[in-house]
Amino acid sequence: MSQRALVCDYDLRIRRSLELLPGAEGYEVTAAASAEEALELFTAPRPNIAVVDLSLPGEDGIWLCERLRERSELPVLVLSVVDEEGEKVRALEAGADDYVTKPFGREYLLARLSALLRRSGEPEEDRIETPDGLEIDLAGTTVRRGGELIRLTPTELRLLTALVHSRGRLLTHRKPLAEVWGSSRSTTSICCVCR
Repeated sequence: MSQRALVCDYDLRIRRSLELLPGAEGYEVTAAASAEEALELFTAPRPNIAVVDLSLPGEDGIWLCERLRERSELPVLVLSVVDEEGEKVRALEAGADDYVTKPFGREYLLARLSALLRRSGEPEEDRIETPDGLEIDLAGTTVRRGGELIRLTPTELRLLTALVHSRGRLLTHRKPLAEVWGSSRSTTSICCVCR
């Protein structure tokens, strides 16, 4: 089974080399040039692992690590030219699982990706069925009830997915707001319980 990797790096040469690098090793790679683009590409099909450069135009790699961690437990590997302990700690505290300093060798990077995937356990569910008969296919981005297709906008699908993943837990509105629209929208403190 191939693994889906989301790669976010500002440098076109590195994005292209990362797109080609894992291809023979069973990875399907989706590449983004900015943190915002990476979040747009994150929804479907959901990746099994993310490779994030810290230096990005606009929002940086730390911001992207935090947003990815809000949405998922997928492994995040950070790439950076910075080899300072403080920067490594900052990335790990933001949600990264590993930190690789550029330049790096092909075999070393593949070994780090394999180790992260091996430790990450089972992939996230691609299909969810709720007790009331709602069927959500995250990979196919479809929702059905009783076999009938329910048409949702991408935003509605992201919101429904966030709520379903939080079922049975107390949920402040900040988490779904951050997952769907970004953390800048989550400014008040209303709570709800998702079942």
